[in-house]
Amino acid sequence: MCGRYVMAKATSDLVAAFNADQAVGEDLAPSWNVAPTDNVRIVTERARHRPADDDAGHGGGHEDGGGDTVRRVATAKWGLVPVWAKDAKIGARMINARRETVLEKPAFRKAAVKRRALVPADGYYEWEKSGSAKIPTYLYSPAQDPLAFAGLYEFWPDPSLPEDHEHKWLVSFTIITTEASDALGHIHDRTPLIVPPDLYTDWLDPRLTETAEVQQLLDAMPEPVLTPRVVSSEVNSVRNNGPQLVLPAED
Repeated sequence: MCGRYVMAKATSDLVAAFNADQAVGEDLAPSWNVAPTDNVRIVTERARHRPADDDAGHGGGHEDGGGDTVRRVATAKWGLVPVWAKDAKIGARMINARRETVLEKPAFRKAAVKRRALVPADGYYEWEKSGSAKIPTYLYSPAQDPLAFAGLYEFWPDPSLPEDHEHKWLVSFTIITTEASDALGHIHDRTPLIVPPDLYTDWLDPRLTETAEVQQLLDAMPEPVLTPRVVSSEVNSVRNNGPQLVLPAED
């Protein structure tokens, strides 16, 4: 699974890295310990003609020239809340979606064909089991920086708020995971599905809505090549943050 990751880059750096047209939503401080239910930056692409209320006030549907889609760096909450959910708390259990079943599960299948996202990350944490101990390990790529986790996002209308309330629509997301390769499997049996730069456009394309085409795209994702680094147990607590969390652990 992916339960904690690092996103310390500025919004302007993400706009450049993902060739985004604009940034919308709340800006966020860097974090070296992103945890479930946190608000983070994601990259989405929408057709320009979509009704404005479909993007819930997060920049959707504005006619601002150019091509027929617009790519944005937006803010969303980690933990997908399906549109049919009665309570947003369900999102805490929806932080990951399995690559093998994402097109089948009711919570994810609609978003998988209509609302795919890239989730920028400097790297992520896993805890390798060693006897009774769990060793915190930071995984990153010297070649692809930032990483782009395959994600899905959704809009959820809060039934307790009036239709015209500025917080009526919650934007949330999940990270797709896949089986870890032999090179990483000893650390954890799951790893985030990482989208290579040459597939960014295909993954984000809102016109790609056929289940078979999405499945082909999922199948086309290569195995990630990541570098593991044992780090301090300070990362074990979500209360700790700062660049020291990704430094090599002292012997």
